[in-house]
Amino acid sequence: MYDITIIGAGPAGSTLARLLGDRFKILLLDRRDFQNNSNFTYEKCCGGLLAPDSQKMLAKLGLGVPKEILVGPQLFSVRTIDMDNSIEKYYQRHYINVDRIKFDRWLISLIPSQVNIKYNCLFKSFKNENNNIKINYFENGKETSEYTKILVGADGANSILRKNISDNHIYPDQYIAIQEWFEVNKPLPYYSAIFDMKITDFYSWTIPKENMLLVGSALIPNKNPHNKFELLKKKLSMYGFNYGKSIKKNGAFIYRTKKLNHSP
Repeated sequence: MYDITIIGAGPAGSTLARLLGDRFKILLLDRRDFQNNSNFTYEKCCGGLLAPDSQKMLAKLGLGVPKEILVGPQLFSVRTIDMDNSIEKYYQRHYINVDRIKFDRWLISLIPSQVNIKYNCLFKSFKNENNNIKINYFENGKETSEYTKILVGADGANSILRKNISDNHIYPDQYIAIQEWFEVNKPLPYYSAIFDMKITDFYSWTIPKENMLLVGSALIPNKNPHNKFELLKKKLSMYGFNYGKSIKKNGAFIYRTKKLNHSP
């Protein structure tokens, strides 16, 4: 029996396990395998930038990002491109460019040793039994179960746990993020944010990372997202973006927060 079970060992889940691990019996589950590089087949779709709010939270937690997690270039400007109105501007923004996998591994390394961390685990379902919670999950492809007093979902926007809780819950608008990595000869001296209603009503981005350029977009799932992503790349080439060899492409569901109207 665990006091707390946390689904997801990303920044939220690993931080909660670190803060509570000395006081409670905790089980932390994640679908990835952070212990084995050769077995790391699931990579999160993430640009790997720490925004000022994230930097502030790390400072409040008494944490400083180790230099081995940083990747170049470290830039402090963003090029905004409004394709609908043919407007371009630059503004200052203090992001920290990091290797996302190394960042997650670093946070996990800070978790107290008494926390039981299990990798290659995919959460399936839960049910209440005798004032406790029985959770079912797959570990290395084999279904197993545990009991816990508290169950915490830190498994992202497409949370399986959240879907299990209620079918009537009001969620923010869901988008699919597609991101492709390209080799480049020279990194760009800025990050970029792109706005084009023909592609998405949200936004797109480019992020230089060592000898790579990340091109991504938050797209509406049921409106030909892959075609819209190809259109984005074509339009960016007209703005001076040059692509080398495509190295990899990944995707993930993300949420866009929205204001809810409440009845008086």
